[in-house]
Amino acid sequence: MAIELGGRILLPDGVRPGAVTVERGRIAAIHQHAPPGARRAAWVAPGLIDLQVNGGFGIDLATRPERVGELAARLPATGVTGFLPTLISAAADDFEAWAARIAAAPPAGARVVGLHLEGPFLSPERPGAHDVAIIRAADDSCFERMLALAALRLVTIAPERGGALDRIRRLVARGVAVSLGHTAADLDQMRAGIDAGACLVTHLYNAMTGFSHRAPGAVGAALLDPRVALGLIADGVHSHPAAVELAVRAAGASRIALVTDAMAGAGMPPGRAVLAGREVVVDAVSARLPDGTLAGSILTLDQAVRNAAAWSGLGAEAALRMASEVPARALGLAAGRIAVGAPADLVQLDDELHVEATFVAGEPVYERG
Repeated sequence: MAIELGGRILLPDGVRPGAVTVERGRIAAIHQHAPPGARRAAWVAPGLIDLQVNGGFGIDLATRPERVGELAARLPATGVTGFLPTLISAAADDFEAWAARIAAAPPAGARVVGLHLEGPFLSPERPGAHDVAIIRAADDSCFERMLALAALRLVTIAPERGGALDRIRRLVARGVAVSLGHTAADLDQMRAGIDAGACLVTHLYNAMTGFSHRAPGAVGAALLDPRVALGLIADGVHSHPAAVELAVRAAGASRIALVTDAMAGAGMPPGRAVLAGREVVVDAVSARLPDGTLAGSILTLDQAVRNAAAWSGLGAEAALRMASEVPARALGLAAGRIAVGAPADLVQLDDELHVEATFVAGEPVYERG
């Protein structure tokens, strides 16, 4: 049965009032006026897509991947219709078993659009919350087993690591997107990684060489190169509001992909949680290892949109695109846009960008009570 969603519609070429007709899981028509009986909200936007989700709502995907369906059922309340379950640096045996358990637990809710392995081919100098011993042990055998994972969609790599450029080329040839991160690379090493085919940067500013006027580093390369989209955690902790504004001004909103890097403590009260089995202390704004190292975030993607709308100076339209259109384009997904024939993965929001309803393949998977 067809449904009509009315409001300000976020189209690829701008915003206009009207309605979207959804039928058989796809967008069937776009109208200039909302018909009587349409479900109305301030905004009708493409569903949000999160490229980096370690967990949330008390679920640590690294240790409990079979609970991915529970997580997928909770994410639509935050506007998310597609996400990449993300595993931080792990040994080959572990990520093979993890991928198999994800595949055996198909979700009902947000779509699993692939898997993101954040490591282990990273810099031991910039590990963040990753296990340095696993990073150091990653070798060619580990990479071959990574390359064989059927659902692999995104891999984070440090471009300066030995053999990294060939690994980037092989991943890209296999249809896997590569993101540069957890890196001690300088400007030229980052550019070499982009030349090899990397199309993303993992959590800009964090776990990478910063910018200075004499050594622009990984941050400088990321901001300057139009070939890469920039993952950005807009929580005010990983990225100060001024740093969010700077990234948007320097790179343009069309290159910013809002991500959460959410871990089990997201959506939960302060206390203790885990990230890949390691104890994490969660307060009102962040998640940290006992030594103070940031360990993922407690951000939700709808909150990232609200933050980016306020901090970037560009408002709601740009922020919504950063969480839908940009990540979809980076991965080559058919979702992330409102167009006739596109998947009906949609979100309705109020004027303050709080989620009112979320639809996956045209079916309501969340409605605010």
